[in-house]
Amino acid sequence: MDKIKISRLLWAMLIGLITFSSCDQNVVFDQYVTIPDGGWNMDSMAVFKLNIERTDMAYDVNINIRNRSNYPNSNLWLFVDVISPSGKQVQDKVDCILADDTGRWLGSGWGDLYHVKIPYQQNVKFAETGEYTFRIIQGMREEDLKGIHNIGLRLEKAAGIKE
Repeated sequence: MDKIKISRLLWAMLIGLITFSSCDQNVVFDQYVTIPDGGWNMDSMAVFKLNIERTDMAYDVNINIRNRSNYPNSNLWLFVDVISPSGKQVQDKVDCILADDTGRWLGSGWGDLYHVKIPYQQNVKFAETGEYTFRIIQGMREEDLKGIHNIGLRLEKAAGIKE
């Protein structure tokens, strides 16, 4: 490769890196758990541990779901446990709509994999600093729920928050 091609390649990579990093500047936490190919066992939980450093800031908490086209339902019921640093526990039941009434998958897709972002708690302020644990369990009453590829948790600074 000559110097001009290398220079152009480096500039393209730099611009891509800047563009990519500027899109997610409000992201505080973004992590996924991969579900085994055999299915999501009803006794298995996806566990996320995140550190909250500020109680004066509002956050948006989203659950990210990646499902395959062979997922047999249009929704996914989840039980979400949130445990604070002091041990206080809150449990929610969340109905995640993955397909519309015609069976068309919501969100974005690539091949047979679809991704949907489910708002869980918006504009929330955490009561204390420290490590919070989010535990997510499938609530579909199937022992091994097939077709779910990943479960993710994403914490962002609430809309309009800039530092």
